[in-house]
Amino acid sequence: MKATKIYKFLPLAAFFFAFLSCTDLDEDILDESLTGTGQAEIVSGSIAPVYGMLRQVWLHTVNFGLQEVASDEGILPYRGGTDWFDGGKFIAVHQHLMTPSNSLVGDAWTFITLTLSRAVAAQEQLALEVENGNSSAQNPLYEMIAMKAYLNMLALDNWGLVFRKDASDQQSEILRGQEAVDYLESELLSVVNLISSANGPGRMNKYAVEALLARLYLNAAVYRDPYGTPNFRAEDMDKVIQYTTNIINGPYSLSAEYFDLFNDDNNTNPEIIFSLDQRGVLQTEHSRWQYWSISGDLIPRPEFPNTRGTDAVAATPDFIQSWYDAYGDVDPAEADARFFQENTLIPEELRDLTNVNPTNDEDHYFCVEAEEFQINRGILRGIIWGPRRDDNGTILTCEDGKVRIYPVINRRSSGANIRYVDHTFQVDFTNEGSLHNTGHRFSKYQFSSTAPNCCSNSSVDIVLIRLGEIYLMRAEAKLRKGDNVGALADVNTLRTSRNARPAQTPPALSSIDLDILFRESGFELYWEGHRRVNQIRFGKYEDSWTEKTDSDVNKRLFPIPQRAIDGASNEVGFLVQNPGY
Repeated sequence: MKATKIYKFLPLAAFFFAFLSCTDLDEDILDESLTGTGQAEIVSGSIAPVYGMLRQVWLHTVNFGLQEVASDEGILPYRGGTDWFDGGKFIAVHQHLMTPSNSLVGDAWTFITLTLSRAVAAQEQLALEVENGNSSAQNPLYEMIAMKAYLNMLALDNWGLVFRKDASDQQSEILRGQEAVDYLESELLSVVNLISSANGPGRMNKYAVEALLARLYLNAAVYRDPYGTPNFRAEDMDKVIQYTTNIINGPYSLSAEYFDLFNDDNNTNPEIIFSLDQRGVLQTEHSRWQYWSISGDLIPRPEFPNTRGTDAVAATPDFIQSWYDAYGDVDPAEADARFFQENTLIPEELRDLTNVNPTNDEDHYFCVEAEEFQINRGILRGIIWGPRRDDNGTILTCEDGKVRIYPVINRRSSGANIRYVDHTFQVDFTNEGSLHNTGHRFSKYQFSSTAPNCCSNSSVDIVLIRLGEIYLMRAEAKLRKGDNVGALADVNTLRTSRNARPAQTPPALSSIDLDILFRESGFELYWEGHRRVNQIRFGKYEDSWTEKTDSDVNKRLFPIPQRAIDGASNEVGFLVQNPGY
């Protein structure tokens, strides 16, 4: 593996000045996966730092956490009065009471703009290579233009602005509103018919660019007027339909088993269009989306007995209730394959814990091969089961060497009068509602069995764009144009495609409207970082939900970090704080 150049981290103010002006970033050496020799090394050394830094953008405590906790999908209380307070940043974001000093917002700004700076540098280097006759740099150049647009769209979603900068000797120009939409449109259109369609999901390709164009046109009404009532133009919806149809008619197909999308081998899943490729890329691949919500008392992979979850974000009762409301008297675990997949198969005679002596339950277990043990997926509710360790930290095993699977003992929720970890429906910011066990949990991603350490590293790619989202975008565009029949057909195609477990195949809907479509987007895309943007577009972001009553439209955008404004203070009026902060 060759060593390639990668830019080291700078203090926020210094970095911001470097990005806005023509100052060069310092460089360090780091092994990358996209390597080669000669001209190929120059190309790989340009693009690898951009793709590599995406994993920082989408860390749980960076942009992923920002999107989840700000929405009605996730909530992160001060667990047991000991964990996850972190200066109150998660609570403030959830309540829409954040300030310009909120570090969750600040870290998202830092890593998005840092990665954007790398994309600018890569574009500049690759353009020079093309000019000098290196034809192998041409398609990577298109990729970097697309990556700039992708990162700028994240900035536009979060702060209502984009950065226009094509070379290190240029000063960035900040664009908002229609100017931002026009700029992103021009960037994406400049490459959509030139970029290769053959790249795998770990790199930008033609279909990923078409997906970004569809996202841009679908959200354009919000981008033009972030604080008003969106005006969804027919011509924008036509373009959404155009580009989503191109993708739907392309090489992708919906995954019959929903949770295969988030398994160890998902790099080859035919539904995934663009993802963070984590197959041994930098040896820094992360599994934060796996373990962040999982109980700290649960050992997800017995091969690694010292690993566990972190008892962080739980599903809000409001989000869970939307499932119950949709399915009425039928448990959504039985009605919708996206809600739950049972992998920990508890023998029937062990399921009832009513008469089990909680202080003498050593015989209440079943046995399974360590490599075959999988925790349940989807939404975890109630008492959970998993491996148990002895006082020396050794996994308890059966006589034949298999792993014993028990009800998981509650050790972290000291204030809860429970023997076993029991994920309750209610979770909130009260003392009782903040205990470590409270709230149903997201278990969407598989804990990797191929990474060197399942709970620090992961070989599971992080899904950023997939065909399921494409169907939902086309359905929404059709619905906003008055084509209810077409919208319903798209939603039902998506629902009924999840048919690997026939008894849990979501049934076709009989009707559709915007509220049902919004609900359906939550069922399909939960724990993927989409909910906040969807709430804003559907007019739901000012609603009240658990521990959130603020209805200020200014909170649709986050505050620009004060350190960034201070760092640009030599350019008077260059970086203006968003309204309401």
